[in-house]
Amino acid sequence: MKKFMEEFKTFAMRGNVMDMAVGVVIGGAFKAIVDSLVSDIISPLLGSLMGNSLAEKAVEINGASLTWGAFVTAIINFIIVAFVLFLVIKAVNAMKKKEEPAPEPEPEPVKSDETLLLEEIRDLLAKK
Repeated sequence: MKKFMEEFKTFAMRGNVMDMAVGVVIGGAFKAIVDSLVSDIISPLLGSLMGNSLAEKAVEINGASLTWGAFVTAIINFIIVAFVLFLVIKAVNAMKKKEEPAPEPEPEPVKSDETLLLEEIRDLLAKK
């Protein structure tokens, strides 16, 4: 059991797991902000054009209420979150490109003594 706990500690303290945990917490907080933006600002503005809040828009079919407004609100949330994630990933990739050193040019191959001698003989024959 002790070895298992040590392996788990090693796994949990690796950089990728910690980065992912921070990302999940920040993503949850960001989702709350986006939810508030959509439900408190965008949805009422769109709803004012239609008569009432967008989230309250629904259609009754055989006694069942299809709340299409809530669905549209969820789509707006998704689009905003996806767009912001796109911008963040694009910025991170741009920073990584700047950090990467330019590849060094490959050195010219060193010619062996035999190759140099053969080239010298070839040049002398070409002069004759």
